[in-house]
Amino acid sequence: MCEDEETIRDFVIINLERSGYNVYSASSGEEALDKFEEHSGDFDVALLDIMLPGMDGFTTCKKLREKSSTMGIIMLTAKTQEMDKVNGLMLGADDYVTKPFSPSELVARIDAVYRRVNMTEAAISQDKIINTGIFSINIKSRIITKNNIPLELTQMEYQIMELFMKNHKTPLSRNQILKYIWGEAYYGDDKIVDVNIRRLRMKIEETPSIPAFILTIWGFGYKWNA
Repeated sequence: MCEDEETIRDFVIINLERSGYNVYSASSGEEALDKFEEHSGDFDVALLDIMLPGMDGFTTCKKLREKSSTMGIIMLTAKTQEMDKVNGLMLGADDYVTKPFSPSELVARIDAVYRRVNMTEAAISQDKIINTGIFSINIKSRIITKNNIPLELTQMEYQIMELFMKNHKTPLSRNQILKYIWGEAYYGDDKIVDVNIRRLRMKIEETPSIPAFILTIWGFGYKWNA
């Protein structure tokens, strides 16, 4: 947990520890990166404030995401501007929480991200391959390839791709995607879906501005077309 305001940091730590989490804290982005290295990247979820002394939360998010594609990242900010939310998500964050927030909301968001990054092998004990066009997904190894080349995806991006490939050419509403990926108890709005789709298109489309695989169904949602 990276937050420079001590009172907020202590408040969050108390509530997370009460919910059963082991929490490591940092007051700057530089300290957060040092602790990541110190513990060999053995973290499930990172909670990052955007406004930090020195290295800001956006830069810290980007550097952490470069080090780990599987760790969940949640941005914590006092700002409500849409661009801050978009920037964090485009840099690899999985979700955002705006101050002020209730302990129950924060814990619910962290619980949702934690569940996604800790899927058990029992649920995917057998190999299952799904092929659609030039894309292939191995459900057990959680690897998706394009033209037999593995894609570097975050857990969030993987889950969106898995949902699309399991529903080939079936239109999916934003609300359907939101509930499947973020869960029924998600507090935010469905704009988070659009930002993650934009980020995913940058990784899989030849021309992201003219997508060939993830098609927009205007006023509804998206459809996988590979």
